[in-house]
Amino acid sequence: MNEIDLRRVDLNLLVAFEALMAERSVTAAARRLGRTQSAVSHALARLRTQLGDPLLVKSRGGMAASPFAELLAAEIGPILARVRRALRPPEVFDPATAARDFRLAIPDVNDALFPILAERILREAPQAALEWVARGDTALLAVAEGQIDLALSPLAPAMPEGLDYAPVRPFRWGCFMRKDHPAARKWGKAAWLAWPHVAVRVSANVPNPVDAAAPAAAKERRIAVRVPHFSAVAPLLARTDLIATLPLLVMTDALDRFGLRAVEPPVRIEPMKHCLVWSRRLGNDPAIRWLRGRVASAFEAIAAQADRILRP
Repeated sequence: MNEIDLRRVDLNLLVAFEALMAERSVTAAARRLGRTQSAVSHALARLRTQLGDPLLVKSRGGMAASPFAELLAAEIGPILARVRRALRPPEVFDPATAARDFRLAIPDVNDALFPILAERILREAPQAALEWVARGDTALLAVAEGQIDLALSPLAPAMPEGLDYAPVRPFRWGCFMRKDHPAARKWGKAAWLAWPHVAVRVSANVPNPVDAAAPAAAKERRIAVRVPHFSAVAPLLARTDLIATLPLLVMTDALDRFGLRAVEPPVRIEPMKHCLVWSRRLGNDPAIRWLRGRVASAFEAIAAQADRILRP
């Protein structure tokens, strides 16, 4: 049996054939397809030549199909239906009715971020479920593989393959201590170096950002306490003479609650560039696009509040 060279078969010919089989009339098929009669007749002639069969011929009742045409129509119909489904634009995501599970990998840089995010998402998507995943060393790989929907991550010079990202407001820095801390009386680099510090160890593989941003000065400061979570810092500052140099974002809700003050760092520390990261493969998923918008909006609101901490 001779095989058909698929490189010579135009998909549009099969679409025209499907319309002809349904209408059994060149005129009606042309109207159905929004094409001219001559274009449909030409398509039928090309398909007859390529398949070596008359397919449809004029008869008293319109056009009669050959046995091969009947067999071909039975095979082609479901195939074209699947092609149409595959090429159909993504359905509109309706958060009000969507029962979707979302997984987010975000650091605990702000006590209010996840609660605000959960409140906004669950208000708009009451049937959704939200999981806060620890921001570990393999989080970005999990995002690329679609295991995590969205991550908030430092912007790296080279991101892993399979990811897309959008920058968010960079993390500005501040120094924090209790309101009656002696260092506040004559604040400057000397005071920053004289008093003990608390530092957050985010990961064994991630260097302290202060050390990376101001290596000369950071080597001189004394780290008296290390903690694994940002949420542990404010209670420590309230009860000790410790000083913390952290992104302002960390302390937006802690200053009044724990009786703390914020001052400008006495050394230059470049803002930390961060981004929202998602799988390139899922970039056009309407639900993921909706989620990105909600996370970006919630983060921007908190980051803008944080930037106002040190304004006069």
